Amino acid sequence: MKSLLIASYDMEVGGVERSLAGLLDEFDYSQYDVNLMLYRHQGDFMSLLTGKAKLLDEIPQYATFRQSIGGTFRNRQHGIGISRILAKVHAALNGKIKGIEDTGYHQMQLMWKYALPFLPQERRHYDVAISYLWPHYYVAEKVSATTKIAWIHTDFSTIATNPKLDLEMWSKFDYIMAVSEACKQSFLEKYGSLNEKVVVLENIMSPASISTMAAEAADTNPMIKDSRFKLLTVGRLSHAKGIDNAVKAMKQLADKGYDDLVWYIVGYGGDEAMIRKLIAGFGLENCFILLGKQTNPYPYMSECDLYVQPSRYEGKAVTVTEAKILGKPIVITNYPTAASQVTHERDGFITELSVEGIAAGIEKLYLNNELRARIADNCKQHDYSNGYELNRLYELIGAEGRSIS
Repeated sequence: MKSLLIASYDMEVGGVERSLAGLLDEFDYSQYDVNLMLYRHQGDFMSLLTGKAKLLDEIPQYATFRQSIGGTFRNRQHGIGISRILAKVHAALNGKIKGIEDTGYHQMQLMWKYALPFLPQERRHYDVAISYLWPHYYVAEKVSATTKIAWIHTDFSTIATNPKLDLEMWSKFDYIMAVSEACKQSFLEKYGSLNEKVVVLENIMSPASISTMAAEAADTNPMIKDSRFKLLTVGRLSHAKGIDNAVKAMKQLADKGYDDLVWYIVGYGGDEAMIRKLIAGFGLENCFILLGKQTNPYPYMSECDLYVQPSRYEGKAVTVTEAKILGKPIVITNYPTAASQVTHERDGFITELSVEGIAAGIEKLYLNNELRARIADNCKQHDYSNGYELNRLYELIGAEGRSIS
């Protein structure tokens, strides 16, 4: 039996964390002894862990990475705290010199790089070690394994990283798993020298489980009694997900007299205060409604008339596939990997990535009952179960050192 380690941050509510739970649930435990390393044992999705994989003890030094700098010092991790300060200053100065506004990803790279001397080594040697969430320094530098695999979930063409620093890290891995072909190609535009290492493996989906969870009663779901045409978005309240643009698009629709529309948002995140201010400023409190964090978003998806993904960028949005599983008509913005997510006017509608584009896409689907029904029917006729994708991972684990096309 092969020994396998999977590492990630925590189990907060998010698409990556849900896909990790799906992967762990479908794994063949008769062939693999699987250990799970979470830097923090926190998050509402901890309940999705079935216990099939052994959860390793939390290590204080790794638990600091989603704490504030002050919290790191309060927990007496002074070396890591100082490295966090250095990373913040270094990234800010580099961003100022190069005119980069969003330095968060570079700061995270540097945070891990500077903290490495203060992080303990994993004592056990594994046949396979998988790092599920970037940056991958823990598995790259602190784990001994015969085969190392890193996962990428985002569109790397949209984020400001330090390629030289990243290439040092990627060089420690035998394979890099991309969640879509478009995600792979955007990654290779920045890191073309890694072409031989990159393999596509889509997020593992369980339509039966999603349908079962969608049927669960949600007594607090206001969508059930709302007779208006209901839009829904599920996602983190962050710049990437474009919820601020959604508010502005809703304002345009309201100004055009579409008073039968209501837009619900399931999710939470750092942009909440800004989004609430936008909603209040536009007077949209009655038709743009934040539902907050929901560990089971599927009863809300089940109630919507149109699912909307207003993202600025995505690797491959898990929520869009989930909406397709539930047979919902879908509008997504034309982010770089959008065409790998839906086929335009077949199982979704791709609209221009702008406030005006979002409003226009919603308006078209709202007014065109036939198109909306056709998209929904095409989704219902498709089988989205893809447990077979795991075979590619098993092949990699058994291939050790061989390239797979």
